[in-house]
Amino acid sequence: MNATVEQLAPVEQQATAGWVVAALYQFKEVANPEDLQQRLLDLVKTINLCGTLIVAGEGINGTVAGSRDAINTIHQFLLGEGFNTMEYKESHSSDKPFRKMKIKLKKEIVTLGVEVKPRDLVGHYLDPKEWNDLIARDDVILIDTRNDYEYKAGTFKNAIDPKTETFREFPEYVKKELEQHKDKKIAMFCTGGIRCEKSTSLLLQEGFDEVYHLKGGVLKYLEETPAEESLWEGECFVFDGRTAVKHGMEEGVNTKCHACGWPLTPEEVAEPTYEHGVSCVYCIEKTTDKQKEGFRMRQSQIIAAKRKRL
Repeated sequence: MNATVEQLAPVEQQATAGWVVAALYQFKEVANPEDLQQRLLDLVKTINLCGTLIVAGEGINGTVAGSRDAINTIHQFLLGEGFNTMEYKESHSSDKPFRKMKIKLKKEIVTLGVEVKPRDLVGHYLDPKEWNDLIARDDVILIDTRNDYEYKAGTFKNAIDPKTETFREFPEYVKKELEQHKDKKIAMFCTGGIRCEKSTSLLLQEGFDEVYHLKGGVLKYLEETPAEESLWEGECFVFDGRTAVKHGMEEGVNTKCHACGWPLTPEEVAEPTYEHGVSCVYCIEKTTDKQKEGFRMRQSQIIAAKRKRL
């Protein structure tokens, strides 16, 4: 597989109130990813789903949304394909969280760019209670393996921001910043757990002694941990129309800048630099007037399309 293949299926408006959102992944050998991609595409054409699923030789990853029946159908299909130890989490969205349904064929279900073996070599899994106990210790290095804009929306208290724009940059961060800490306890976390499957495998492969990660990621932590016991600060960025979620997996108050993708607090939205779909405090100086005019045109087209559907 030398290129990413993307298949699209049409998605109708959700007839029922609200959407069930399912985030899932599993590292599992897939003998014929192209065949699985096609059968998934055939399936989603028959049910009302939106979101993205990534298929690769190493497994499956993605987030989809639909009615209760549609989510049950895709879930049962994957279980029937042998994905019976999936990391699987559900939440809800009041509005349609994705525009389309995409089935992508890739080399990796999450792109690290370095060959690792997460099915064979992986760090110590910790549940939320064990995680709280570990990261409260002074001898633990706590690393947020997510991207810089995700860190901005919220993170664990005292977590280190590697300042990576993509997960592919993480191996370089390890070489530059962590090489001298191979004898330390390293705790890492990400949104749903999949990036930490690879990051802990990478560190163990590089000779680190004690590597830990949060099982089920931040989403599982926010689902299970009462706010009064939580060490999480802020909201958790999600890759759908909700922008972020908070404790109890409720929708957060952050708004995504559709020009640059950064999450914005209500105070940042109120600043004069913010123009919906055009600019925010983080990108207003990074785009030209011509680009901003293009963004305005795009935004007007989006609004017109929404009015037609009403």
